[in-house]
Amino acid sequence: MANRKLSLTVDGRSVHVHLHQRDLPEAVSFKGAIAVDCEAMGLGLTRDRLCLVQMSDGGGETHLVQIHRNQREAPRLQAALESEAHLKLFHFGRFDLAMLARDLGIACGPVYCTKIASKIARTYTDKHGLKDVVKELLGRDLSKESQSSDWGAEELSDSQLAYAAYDVVHLHDVRAKLDAILIREGRLALAEACFAFLPVRAQLDLAGWEPVDIFAHS
Repeated sequence: MANRKLSLTVDGRSVHVHLHQRDLPEAVSFKGAIAVDCEAMGLGLTRDRLCLVQMSDGGGETHLVQIHRNQREAPRLQAALESEAHLKLFHFGRFDLAMLARDLGIACGPVYCTKIASKIARTYTDKHGLKDVVKELLGRDLSKESQSSDWGAEELSDSQLAYAAYDVVHLHDVRAKLDAILIREGRLALAEACFAFLPVRAQLDLAGWEPVDIFAHS
């Protein structure tokens, strides 16, 4: 498996996508908040392995790290995701945080989840998937064609790499739109409290409380 590059166009600008094996190169650095997403063999926390981690700081470079089977560490990736200097943006971060902690021992923070932000801000709809959020807030069509594909394959296709990159390159713009609504409606502090709890919710999932609402009466 080799490192690869491809170029995409996002809202009229060029984005260069870099695929790395096992870890980020030493020369890679990020400015400001980092959008993060993960691809796995499936959605089972006790069954499916982490396969790919995508990262973008909203600039012209997006970095994908392919995680190999039985790999248990990625030191430079861990340093970036645990850095207090960078806010990490996720969409449904609960799953990604659990996967990163379980497979690579990474304790991500601080974090922001656009799915949680959408549910608190966009109470006029029940459509909070990334495709729907990007379409409404940014007017961009996000393809989900490669979502259900073999992310554990030794060689990932260009369409898989493009899909993975698109899942992070929009998150900075989505966050800005959602923050504007949260501030307008006086709900930003509530959202931030939810973000702060998110790593704990991921740990509860890993500890066996995944299907349980611990705040429920019963």
